[in-house]
Amino acid sequence: MRRLVILGSTGSIGEQALELVAAADDLELVAISAERRWERLIAQAQQHGVRRVAIADEQCAELARAAWDGEVLSGPEALATLIVAAEPDLVLNAIVGSAGLAATVITLSEGIDLALANKESLVVGGELVIELAAATGARLLPVDSEHSALYQLIASENGQPPGTIERLTLTASGGPFRGRRREDLEAVTVEEALDHPTWQMGGKISIDSATLMNKGLELIEAHQLFGVAYNDLEVVVHPQSIVHAMISLADGSSLAHLGYPDMKVPIAYALHWPQRTKLELAPLDLEQLGSLNFEAVDNEAFPCLSLALAAGREGGTAPCVLNAANEVAVAAFLDRRCAFLQIAEVIEATLDDAEIMQSYSFETLIDADRAARASAAEHLVTLA
Repeated sequence: MRRLVILGSTGSIGEQALELVAAADDLELVAISAERRWERLIAQAQQHGVRRVAIADEQCAELARAAWDGEVLSGPEALATLIVAAEPDLVLNAIVGSAGLAATVITLSEGIDLALANKESLVVGGELVIELAAATGARLLPVDSEHSALYQLIASENGQPPGTIERLTLTASGGPFRGRRREDLEAVTVEEALDHPTWQMGGKISIDSATLMNKGLELIEAHQLFGVAYNDLEVVVHPQSIVHAMISLADGSSLAHLGYPDMKVPIAYALHWPQRTKLELAPLDLEQLGSLNFEAVDNEAFPCLSLALAAGREGGTAPCVLNAANEVAVAAFLDRRCAFLQIAEVIEATLDDAEIMQSYSFETLIDADRAARASAAEHLVTLA
């Protein structure tokens, strides 16, 4: 029986993970957490027999304590206490944004295996997170559909000589604005940006998909996870979202991971690794699909991908600054305080102003994150 903690259990990834836990006989849920949605969190705890939860918001935690007789942790040390006290074999980090980095560090520091759905941990934490996992022996299991696919494809080539895998390809659906030119995006609304054609996701991730920043963050994540140079990584637009990733090999052949878009597949793979588990999902029907389409990214209409790639190449605190500026700009767009195209403008201006340093410690990253958020907020005022 594998003891499991789910962080961010009230989000899309967390909810789907809980469905998988309910159907599994080899997983024991021992703790869960949320930022603010205390009523849903307590309902989950009661449904799954969990007696310990953590809530980031203090006021929400007090409301939960008044409504439930289980243990409700809150405050700066809540996640650390939750993880250590639960003694899990595996932690699923489904927290959205850079707030998930702390949970990643805590989990890996304890030598606990980590199913990582929080891509910002690797974008912001970079080499420090990878080094921490190596030092403690904790395993990093990616939950993003593209990185889970790459993880499986790369594993299939274990034992081959160095240089066998020459290129990694991540696919992008293109989001709700695929095919539009830059001038067509000047007046898009929040509602239009949230209307993703393939995946059902939270607000922040949906906007990142619409700007293609999500794919930029995934490039940085792939670079860190698999130790592959940026010159050997590429993004291809694939609107059907059937091919999740591909690897190109030295003999001229390529291997691809295919399947209908359903996040339960990579979540289940991470939760049950190294075993696969049966899921009640439709098998791929190639005749019904008929054809698959691929096209290049329009970097003029969607500059966020190029900004992310440049930040990744620069290294140091640049990806941290990129991520912080993006979070501030996306929040402003969702609040209708900036236009869609201004998201990239804020990120670029913040990167231009930032003093990029080597990431010697997590404290360096915290300082860079704080400074980038303040700079991005100032640029938003200028654009208003």
